[in-house]
Amino acid sequence: MTDTTSSELLAVTAARELARRRVVFAGHGLPTLAVSLAQRTVSPEIEIVYESGVTGAHPVDLPQSIADSMLVTGAECVLGMPQLFSYVLQGRRIDVGFLGAAQIDRYGGLNSSIIGDWAKPKARLPGSGGAIEVMANAGEIFVVMRRHTARTFVEELDFCTSPSPRRAREAGGGVQPHGKGVTRVITDLGIMARDGIDDELELVAVHPGVTAEQVRAATGWDLKVADDLAELAPPSGDELRLLREELDPNRIYLR
Repeated sequence: MTDTTSSELLAVTAARELARRRVVFAGHGLPTLAVSLAQRTVSPEIEIVYESGVTGAHPVDLPQSIADSMLVTGAECVLGMPQLFSYVLQGRRIDVGFLGAAQIDRYGGLNSSIIGDWAKPKARLPGSGGAIEVMANAGEIFVVMRRHTARTFVEELDFCTSPSPRRAREAGGGVQPHGKGVTRVITDLGIMARDGIDDELELVAVHPGVTAEQVRAATGWDLKVADDLAELAPPSGDELRLLREELDPNRIYLR
């Protein structure tokens, strides 16, 4: 573990969570890398869908973005935005949506818009993109968070970009989310999980050398810990070789 970077740890852990999943909507960044690793290891039959409209992608190399033209080569289909969002997403054909965020709350609500006050924010972020549609329509959501701190895992979001099913229900009106929302959060400290609409995220696994007390101290709410808290296996030599030598030798995502 001493020579494994945080990005490598996150990519391997996230990829393993995709075992037995079938259709995955891959977000930009580490989700793209994790899905590519899963396709080479635990889930070779996985069908990758990108926001650019590429579905059933079989890239010969690691895409540098979700709109990289090389994704088209060998893909099973390329759709326009109306078809992707109405037929694929709203048609409930996505098993897992893989996203990132700047902040997350205990019920899996996500902020990828601003940090600070709306009128005078400390930082403006890329915003939703397709994340709100993915949150509402995918069967479940996996989130990869590069930093596990009380500033990223917060009691109250600075801004809610993608509401959890619980928050959407409390707001009332409109079409309610189809899926479970966030069911897995992967960080450099461990994995949190939730299932039902009113369930909070719970710590279910930690990386070697990490304690539950460390994770709770880095979380901005009173985090629940599973009675059967597991310890995750470290990345294997083969997983690291695939990441470093074949998938991302230029460290596009493994920064």
